[in-house]
Amino acid sequence: MIFPLVGMLLGALVGAYRAKSRGGKLFDLLQWGAVFAILFGIIGVFVLIIVDRIFF
Repeated sequence: MIFPLVGMLLGALVGAYRAKSRGGKLFDLLQWGAVFAILFGIIGVFVLIIVDRIFF
């Protein structure tokens, strides 16, 4: 259950860093953080399903 949450947190950090490095303002940081959080959260759900199917 922790994989999607960690994915969302890492995604938000990566997205905000990417927007900041390209000179983005506050709303750019929030938007890119949200997009990457959703993307990494979905990847985390798939990882959770795979781990659950393999080990349990």
